[in-house]
Amino acid sequence: MAEQKNHHNELNVEDALTQSEAFLIKYKKAIIGAVAAVIIIVVGVLCYKNFYAEPREEKAQAALFKGQEYFEQNAYEMALNGDSIGYIGFLKVADQFSGTKAANLAKAYAGICYQNLGKYDEALKTLEGFDGNDQMVAPAIQGAIGNCYAQLGQLDKAASTLVKAADKADNNTLSPIFLLQAGEIFVKQGKYDDAVTAYTKIKDKYFQSYQAMDIDKYIEQAKLLKK
Repeated sequence: MAEQKNHHNELNVEDALTQSEAFLIKYKKAIIGAVAAVIIIVVGVLCYKNFYAEPREEKAQAALFKGQEYFEQNAYEMALNGDSIGYIGFLKVADQFSGTKAANLAKAYAGICYQNLGKYDEALKTLEGFDGNDQMVAPAIQGAIGNCYAQLGQLDKAASTLVKAADKADNNTLSPIFLLQAGEIFVKQGKYDDAVTAYTKIKDKYFQSYQAMDIDKYIEQAKLLKK
């Protein structure tokens, strides 16, 4: 019985091996193709990163650098459109290196340049193309968008965007600036309760900010205007 059992087990093992071999032979091409496909994808991703994406990002950063210098010198036209000695301008950096972090930042710079040049429609279009979640840059861009709306007379959009920018920043540097600007727009619209709310938030939440030093004056003015 033991011999028959062992013989039976041997047959099962052999049968299993035979079936496995048959499976491998039958699907050999498909298996090899799948493995090859995975290898190609992995190699492709690595090549893209090492030989295309990273060098392209470096080139974009280098192209952006001169524009940042012009921007800091308030040479907004040159920062935006380039010079005659090799710098291509924020607009072309954003276009030629699209998909890079530097190109995204170039959109932000270009929008601010347009804003400083008084071209608010172009500024809005460019700033709205910026995509980021940075704790300082993203709310700063949203605040700039709010100010563009204000310059274009779209006061409802301006105030709501500035309040959102303040909430998004949630710090003593940017939030009180945007809330103060929103409050001034609310006053201009005759929305004195909304103005008091914006000013009071500076007093209560951002009391360490520079704007909080004389915020009581703004609160009292809004309350007096309401009467």
